[in-house]
Amino acid sequence: MTNHTGWEDFILVGFFRQSQHPALLCMVIFMVFLMALSGNAVLIILIHSSAKLHTPMYFFISQLSLMDMMYISITVPKMLLDQVLGVSTISVPECGIQMFLYVTLAGSEFFLLAAMAYDRYVAICHPLRYPALMNHRVCLLLASGCWFLGSVDGFLFTPITMTFPFCRSLEIQHFFCEVPAVLKLSCSDTSLYEVFMYLCCVLMLLIPVTVISGSYCFILLTIHRMNSAEGRKKALATCSSHMMVVTLFYGAAIYTYMLPRSSHTPEKDMMVSVFYTILTPVLNPSIYSLRNKDVMGALKKMLNVGPVFKENTA
Repeated sequence: MTNHTGWEDFILVGFFRQSQHPALLCMVIFMVFLMALSGNAVLIILIHSSAKLHTPMYFFISQLSLMDMMYISITVPKMLLDQVLGVSTISVPECGIQMFLYVTLAGSEFFLLAAMAYDRYVAICHPLRYPALMNHRVCLLLASGCWFLGSVDGFLFTPITMTFPFCRSLEIQHFFCEVPAVLKLSCSDTSLYEVFMYLCCVLMLLIPVTVISGSYCFILLTIHRMNSAEGRKKALATCSSHMMVVTLFYGAAIYTYMLPRSSHTPEKDMMVSVFYTILTPVLNPSIYSLRNKDVMGALKKMLNVGPVFKENTA
């Protein structure tokens, strides 16, 4: 086998080759990309411009929208541009940067979803202490911690993965440089690193899942004790949106990073990645806005009243 130790470009196979109508698929993905960017951007603008949405819950939602915009922008534009130009290569440095940003954002989102669950727990279980426990400083610290822990994940996995010697085909059976897909090209023994990666992913998932599970256990107990049917309905509504996002994101992550290699195929890996890399950023704004009266009210007010910053300058 040829030992590719130089700076040769990787080849991203992607899923356009497998499609009978690649041009149509390209247009569909482009439309989904625009929907994701516009949906998340509108949600961020609404949250920052409407005084009614200046609460910890919406602060974390704005952080989630920012992550989703960056998330989808890392992979989709290059994939679409390559399809239009008829190229499929990516240089080693570009591959490393893409991998680092992707892993960082994924890790950050794991912890952000946990922070959002904790916020709901404090709001529902300790409503009188909520302003003190979740003040602006605490929210900033939690958000900064999520970004920092995600970047630790990126700095951990990317250098190790990219320093393995590649002596097989340089064709990555994926539409972007995801760690497991790149790792398959290595001719050296990666079993120890895969065990290390598995343990890290377990830890990265176990901590947030523990926080989320614990938070919702206390939330359900509190809701059960509520005398007001309207209060129970409102509490369940605010939590159900978050649980939908958690289920979508964590389910795909567990498949990608925690199931054994024998259960993976390039086709399955790409479809799962499409789901949480492309579809999830589109679904998140819909989940948090279409089912939320405050967000829809702010949107109607912005469209009817005029300038989005009028409310703040009044």
